[in-house]
Amino acid sequence: MELSVLNIQGKETGRKVALSEKVFAVTPNDHAIYLDVKQFLANQRQGTAKAKERSEMSGSTRKLGRQKGGGGARRGDINSPVLVGGARVFGPQPRDYSFKLNKKLKQLARRSALSYKVQENAVVVVEDFNFEAPKTKQFVELLKNLNVEGKKPLFVLPGSNKNVYLSARNLQNVDMAIASDVNTYGVLKAGVLVLTEGAVAQIETVLNK
Repeated sequence: MELSVLNIQGKETGRKVALSEKVFAVTPNDHAIYLDVKQFLANQRQGTAKAKERSEMSGSTRKLGRQKGGGGARRGDINSPVLVGGARVFGPQPRDYSFKLNKKLKQLARRSALSYKVQENAVVVVEDFNFEAPKTKQFVELLKNLNVEGKKPLFVLPGSNKNVYLSARNLQNVDMAIASDVNTYGVLKAGVLVLTEGAVAQIETVLNK
């Protein structure tokens, strides 16, 4: 599949880029996508939720009432979970939510997500560009020229570009990524993918392994 390469004014340059069928035209595997997104979101969780158990409460250990004859449950000291302000039974404890996935499965998921975007005609290829200085106004103009304003674009660059990143940082619903770091969740969340020529080549290099 070939896509026209646009310049930053949104006009065709006359060049076309051929997208690899092994990366951008595979049969999407929904289960692989599900597992990859699940892993990505799990890895974002801090896992720091913590509730105090009975032994961790500060309070008197004196038994409050008789063992029998009180007409209620045997509740022991004031830290008992059955009392207001007492400990919590089986409360959350710090844990690690992350898990591992096979490398080939993760690559399949990313190919599937990219292929979905191509099927939806939600991929734009633009020539490699740079800004002389960080300027949000200039980036907003770029969004208008490429007709992706308000479409939750994900700009994929071949490498880190400080001026471009700082220009887009304050804009809502605009994401930036480096080609080698593109993930399934980011691709699916985006309304439209804006790939630079250099990024296309890098993505194909990474996902063709």
